[in-house]
Order: sequence, then C-alpha cells, then structure tokens
Amino acid sequence: MEKRQVGRTGLMIDALGLGGAPLGGNFIDLDYRQAAELIQAAKDAGIGYFDTAPWYGFGRSERVMGDLLRHTDYILSDKVGRLLKPGPVDNPADFGMVDPLPFHVVYDYGYDGIMRAFEDNLQRLGLDRIDILLAHDIGTFTHGEDNAHHFRDLAEGGYRAMDEIRRAGHVRAIGLGVNENEVCMDALGIGSWDVFLLAGRYTLLEQTPMAELFPACRAAGTSIICGGPFNSGVLVGREMWNYATAPVEVVDKVRQIGAVADNHGVTLPAAALQFPLANDIITSVIPGPREAGELAQILEWFGQAVPGAFWIDLKNAGLMVPEAPVPHGA
Repeated sequence: MEKRQVGRTGLMIDALGLGGAPLGGNFIDLDYRQAAELIQAAKDAGIGYFDTAPWYGFGRSERVMGDLLRHTDYILSDKVGRLLKPGPVDNPADFGMVDPLPFHVVYDYGYDGIMRAFEDNLQRLGLDRIDILLAHDIGTFTHGEDNAHHFRDLAEGGYRAMDEIRRAGHVRAIGLGVNENEVCMDALGIGSWDVFLLAGRYTLLEQTPMAELFPACRAAGTSIICGGPFNSGVLVGREMWNYATAPVEVVDKVRQIGAVADNHGVTLPAAALQFPLANDIITSVIPGPREAGELAQILEWFGQAVPGAFWIDLKNAGLMVPEAPVPHGA
C-alpha cells in the first residue's frame, strides 16, 4: 500500500484508509461482529490507517476499533470536541444512529474539554496511542449560529490543548475533521495544523477547495485527508449527499459524470476513489464501507484502470475544475 506524509510531520499513512463511521452504526444496522470482520478484512488487505470518533455510535466505533487494533501495528486518527455523557438520547435515528451506546453528546472545544476528550478516547479504545488528533465538526455545518462561541473556545483554549498533546509526543499530528472549507481557512489563522480531514469537498463531484483552501494549506504545510470520497454515497448509486437526500442538481451532475464514464467504460466509483489522490496535497482517501463485501469492492475499484481520455472529457464538458490534477494517463 502506498504511503504518504502527513503535513511536515514525517508521519506516513496509507493512501487508502478505513473510515470508521459505519462501524458505530451510522445510517446502517451493523453489529459488533460485522464491524470486527470489516476491520480485520481491511488489515488482511494491507490497510494500516484507520479513522474513528466518539460521535460514531456514541462510542461504538471506538470500542470495536480498539479491540481489533490492540497489540498490532496501526495508524489511528480520533477526534475531540464532543464529550460523551451517561444517558441515552430519546431518538437516536434523529442523529443517524442505529443502536448507539447509552450516551449523549456535550460539545466542548475548550482547553479542559479537549484534554478530557483525549483521555476518554484512549479509555474507550483501550489503546495507549492515538496518532492523529482532530477537532471534530467545528463549523456552521454542524453548529449553525452556535459555532461562533465553539470556535472561540477552540481558538482561546482548545488549540492550545491539542498543541500541548502534540508537543508532549502523545500524538504525532493535529488537525480538524470537518465538512467545510471555510472553517479550515478560519483555523489556519489560529494555529499550526498538520492535517485537515475534509469530508465531501474534494471529490469527483466537487473541487471547491482548489480556489483558496488548498493554496493556503500548501503555504502552511497542512495536508488533506479526503473523507467521503463518494459524497455520502451519491457517487456509488445511493440517494444520499452530505448526509441527506441528494438535491436534483447534484443528482443531475452525477448523471452527467456517469454518462462520460459509460462512454469510456469507466466504473464511476473507481474514478471517484482514485481522483483525489492525483492531487499531492491529499495524504489519504478514507471511504467508509459498511461490510467486508463493500471493502472488497472498494479495493477492486482502487486498482481499476481509468483511461486518460475520461478525465479530459470531464474537463471539456465543464464537469471538473480545469486546474484539478488527474491520475496519470491523462
């Protein structure tokens, strides 16, 4: 498996990793045994980079991830910004959760909250090491008007906590795990970040970070982990985009891209998976398969040949930013 460097840290991670949201039952009914089988299948396939978060099943993803990674060689990213408190939520489906653990979330991006969250993560994982620590879902996409005070907490205390954890050698890299370009731009103004896990914004469907965020990240030495390369599933034939039903204009663009793929005999998900890695600022792509069979399909897509003419036709049709790097062969 190809490895790439996280920012300027010297930490190398796999170009293809495993996203851990489904392992917590996010939008999918997946039990512990199935989650464990999926992680083991990834390990058997040579994948060594894994991502998880307290949000995923209110601790479920972390628990199974820790059990399967314990006493093995791994690279793990986990997230802070949400504390889990005892007491279940009334309607877990409202949060996209299937059978979560009996906790509810309290947001805290301040110094003490970040320190507490980091320690809690290690306890749930049952591990003595997290490699990459990410402030999770800071931004208006999650918090709306409340983001102003959450971001202030991060700027005035939470970043300092994350930096101290990094300087102490307890993690190798720090960053954000978010869905928005704007909050990454804002974060560059409050500290030195190694990596942003950016979900759904640099994909075959959308290349919005090309204009401002990626140049700013290059200047800062911050690399990008590409989360959600299938845009919540719309690029693999599902109806979801950005964790909700895809709007008409998104479905229409996917159909147009799909038509170009059909003309070249290209499997659309294969192109979607390979595209981000053509940009050297992308450290890793981390899809979130829901079971071992989906992982096997992803591995097949990852290795499929995509002809250069496909990328040229996408750009000629105005379906891709002209400056976006494309895989070799174009």
